[in-house]
Amino acid sequence: MNMDARPFRFRPSMRLKSSWEFDEVFRTGRQLRGELVRICFMRRSGEPTRVGVAVGKKIAGAVGRAHGRRLLRESTRRLMPWLADGLWLVLSLRERALGESAAAIYRDAAVTMERAGLFADSWNGACWRVDAPCGQRTPSSPSP
Repeated sequence: MNMDARPFRFRPSMRLKSSWEFDEVFRTGRQLRGELVRICFMRRSGEPTRVGVAVGKKIAGAVGRAHGRRLLRESTRRLMPWLADGLWLVLSLRERALGESAAAIYRDAAVTMERAGLFADSWNGACWRVDAPCGQRTPSSPSP
């Protein structure tokens, strides 16, 4: 796949990488629970938004965790442009999400984040297909 075909990149500078960053978000941040994802976040004014993904060892074996991380990264990559500034987020996959598609995880994360007000004003609603006009869609609307 041509890298220019991806409209939204998930650059390393946008990721939480160090264990202390994850620990800080888990210990001092707020927690939101969706059907498929758990989102921990904290506000850090004056800093760019950064996101990390995690899949616990109790959920699946190594192959299942790797697959879960890929699904979470893809969902997060599509949501990154609309997240408000100054957030550190950690998205964690719940066990029931292992059999779901990336689009379903994306919709659940979008609904959960919108409920907490984590999106910028430019957010038009969840739209899995990048080439489809999102317009007035709401996160609960089915994607084509």
